Formats: sequence, C-alpha cells, structure tokens
Amino acid sequence: MWKSPGFLATIIAVGAAFGSWSLLLPIVPLAVIQSGGSNALAGATTGVFMAATVITQTFTPGLCRKFGYVPVMSVAAFLLGVPAVGYALGVSMLPVLLISAIRGVGFGALTVAESALIAELVPLKFLGKASGMLGLAVGFSELIFLPLGLYLAENVSFTVVYVLGAVVALVAALMCLSIPRIKPEPTVPAYALEETAGASPAPRVATWKLVTVPAIGICVTSMGFGVVSSFLPAAVREADALNGALFAGIVLSIVGAAQMVFRYLAGVVADRRGEAGRVMAPALFAGAAGLALMSATVLNDWPVWWLFVAAILYGGGFGAVQNEALLMMFTRLPRNRVSEASALWNIAFDSGTGIGSFALGLVATAFAYSGAFATAAGLMLLGLVATVLDSFLGRHRITESGNIRARLRQVSAARRIARPRTKRK
Repeated sequence: MWKSPGFLATIIAVGAAFGSWSLLLPIVPLAVIQSGGSNALAGATTGVFMAATVITQTFTPGLCRKFGYVPVMSVAAFLLGVPAVGYALGVSMLPVLLISAIRGVGFGALTVAESALIAELVPLKFLGKASGMLGLAVGFSELIFLPLGLYLAENVSFTVVYVLGAVVALVAALMCLSIPRIKPEPTVPAYALEETAGASPAPRVATWKLVTVPAIGICVTSMGFGVVSSFLPAAVREADALNGALFAGIVLSIVGAAQMVFRYLAGVVADRRGEAGRVMAPALFAGAAGLALMSATVLNDWPVWWLFVAAILYGGGFGAVQNEALLMMFTRLPRNRVSEASALWNIAFDSGTGIGSFALGLVATAFAYSGAFATAAGLMLLGLVATVLDSFLGRHRITESGNIRARLRQVSAARRIARPRTKRK
C-alpha cells in the first residue's frame, strides 16, 4: 500500500485539508455570535457551507474526468482554506455567507476527489486498508485541529486561526503537486453491452440498484452522528452541571477514536476476505445499540460511564459503516466510475449529517434528547434490515460488468490456486 506512487502524498494532503476544515468548523459560528450576530446567522454559516458542499459533489466526477484528480484537489484545497482570511475583515451576514459558500465548494470537490483517487492509486488487494488509512488521516486531523482552533481563538485571536487555516490548506494544495497526474477512465453508456466470446450480451444494471443499500447505511448512520454531535454535549451538561462539559468532551473524543480504529479494522477485514460488506450488518447493529444506550442513560440518569460504553459502540459502528459503504460502492461499480461512487458516498454522508441535525433536532424539541437518540437508533435498525435483505437478494443480482468485485474475486481465486502449489514445493 505504502509503495503505491502518490499514496503517502495523498494521505498528507487529505490530513492537511481536513486540518484546515477542522480549525475553522467551530470558529466561524463562534466568531459570528461573539461579534453580535444572531444564532440563526451562526447556524446559517454551517448550513450554507454544507449546501455548497453537497451541490459541488454532484459535479465533481465530471470535473475529475475532464481535468484530472490533481488539479481538482489542488484548487479545492485552495478554495477550502485561503478564502478564510476574508473572515478577518468582518463577519457580517453577506461576506460571511459568501466566504462559507466558496469554502464549501472546495470541501465538496476535495472529499469526492480524494476518496476516488485512493481507489485509482492503490492495488485492489489493499483497497480496504487504504480506505481505512484515509479515515485515520481525517480522524487524527480532527482530533488535533478541532481543539487547537478553539484554544487559539480563546487565548490568541480569531485572526490567527483564519490565517493558520489558510496556511494548512496551502500545504495540502502543494502536496497534491507530487501526486501522479491521472484521470478517471472514460465512461461508457449506461446500457452498453459487453461482448464476450461464446456468451450473449449482458446488460448493465442501473446504478441506483447497486448503491442504494450502502447509501442508506451510511446516511442513517451519519444522521446518528448529526444528533450525537449536536445534542449530546447539552444532554450531558443538563445531567451534570459541574462536570458535564468535561464528560461531553470525553464522550465525543471516544466516538472519534473508536470511529478511526474500527474504520481501519473494517478495511483490513475486507482485504483479507476479498469482499466488502461482511461487517456492514454487525456495524449497523453496534451503532444502533450505542445510540439506544445513550437514550436509556440520558432518560434514566444512569452513571456517565454508560455513555462511554455507548460511545465505543456507536463510534466503532460508525467507523466500520463508513468504510464498508464506500468499499461496497467501489466494488459494485466499474473501475472507471470510482469518482461517481465517491460522490454518492459523500453526498449520502453529508446530507445524512445535516438532515440528522435538523430533523432529529425537531424530535429533541418534542420528545427530549433521549427521544432523539432513540429515533436515531431506530433509523439505523432500518438500515440494518435493508442491508440484511440486500445480502440475500444481492447474491442473485446481475452486477455491472467490469466491476472491482469481480476483480477481487479473481485475486482470491488465484491465491487459492497458488497455495497448494507452494506446499508441494
């Protein structure tokens, strides 16, 4: 994996880009509030950012195919960080929303291009582990730069955070220049026919039939993350006014750490089995159990250490689902459509997070925080049902020709054939 040309540079670039994003994520709304802006405007900065992100993600596969991954990632990293310097001039409504939208465009293009590029750079037998390493890079950046941004804003100045965010993003843009300049393979018509010797033409299957179930899995899981990240700190502070902030920070850190570790482990399992999706159902069940335990702990005022257990369950399930859903999309679609798979995964992830924060926030208003956590657990169980059904029905589905899953099976078969020969020697 590490010998793949450009892989290390890609990991560093992704870590730096997400470092810039993490530095500014909580700072911009905080700056708006401290400058006298409304809570609505503070929330709108994140809302506009995510809206621009999702819209851009739909166009990114075409941009990658036309210009290549490296130019798209370089420009995206620049747009994500450098415009943040403009926040130092003021955070009134029009400038702050415009800058947030520009940065959202950069973030949307970057998230799609980097995931697809990993699938292009790394040999198929290491794809699961490489995707997990990508998750580790993102997770470590968040763990380091999220608290760093808050510390600098409180103890130095907001302007320093803006400038640092721009500098870290420029590091990402420069690292992209050392990545091999490759483009996705040209696409073929959706219903093109594959001619094989002695076989009748096989029609391709519609994309939505292949990616809907993994998209549902990552969407419902990220909805849970939206409610956990938005309302768990407030729920813990209500339960313990003295130590609530400390405990909430610990719980969120556990979620992040478990997410990183289990995303990587899920990739290792996928590589060893030669097939993605084996741990998708257990991961969804673990995540639902974690959310249900959070709901029960908050509702019944159980000791806070139950939240630590819940955080491990949910964070671990969340990380594994991330990797499994992405790999399932990669393996079900042809190699020349990895950028589309990456875009669909990111759209499902980001829209799930946003919808979870908003829709389950309404549930929290009507049925308290415990009701929001319980609803999120129920949504993950629906994803579990869809995944289990897909594991049976998918075995009889005619998948698209030339997909990565078929190639992985060929690699596994070759290994099984080669092993007896080695023993006879």
